[in-house]
Amino acid sequence: MLTNIQSLIIDMDGVLWRDSSPIGNLSAIFQRIRTRGIKFVFATNNGTKSPEQYTQKLASFGVDVEPWQVVTSALGVAQMLKRRFPAGGQIYVIGEEGVKIALRDQGFGIATIENAEESIAVVMGIDRGISFEKMGEAALLVRRGVPFYATNPDKSFPTPRGEVPGAGAWISVIVTATGVEPIIAGKPYPFLMEMALERLGTKMEETLVIGDRLETDIAAGQAVGCPTALVLSGVASREQAEAWTPRPTLIIQDLEALVR
Repeated sequence: MLTNIQSLIIDMDGVLWRDSSPIGNLSAIFQRIRTRGIKFVFATNNGTKSPEQYTQKLASFGVDVEPWQVVTSALGVAQMLKRRFPAGGQIYVIGEEGVKIALRDQGFGIATIENAEESIAVVMGIDRGISFEKMGEAALLVRRGVPFYATNPDKSFPTPRGEVPGAGAWISVIVTATGVEPIIAGKPYPFLMEMALERLGTKMEETLVIGDRLETDIAAGQAVGCPTALVLSGVASREQAEAWTPRPTLIIQDLEALVR
């Protein structure tokens, strides 16, 4: 751990767990972090769950946190849309409950395929119930000029068996079909990092961003001027990390090695 670090912004998938399998003894890891007096929040591109659902998952691994300590791409996209459409409206969503909860909390309704024509925006995230009908409706709306938003550009998603298509893979289908690029809330864009820093109340140079993806986690941390730590427990390899420009501040095996 760098000596000046006062707080951490920690990714989840590939850092804390692979699907439902924890990476290391999370209870002991976070006890060490707390013993050192270091604050932390989690910032994840995975918007499938609400902050409350993530706190429950963390608690199942012996890590007790509060919902304010979890920032998701779903929260980010909902805040973006609230700024653009303060009066609310119907949103056509390809995504799971985390996205829908975040949008409802900001006063938006969730459009169905049957009333999709009323939508003021299209939002895409990872959706394990995706279908040709859902994708087709999204393409029709985007081609018509309805604003297109996305939670994150992650091309793949780590599971214990390997990588499966992530939100970015599905989003690319709509981009190919329409020629329209979405406005993205998640990493590598700075919105989630700015939300996390605001919640922590620490300076950029005192806040270490930890993740397993160079093109999202590390790029996002670098974009806001934070030192970064690439863990090798997820997607990126050491060779890829050493070739990345600018190189991550730290390259470590996993989160446990960082706090050991």
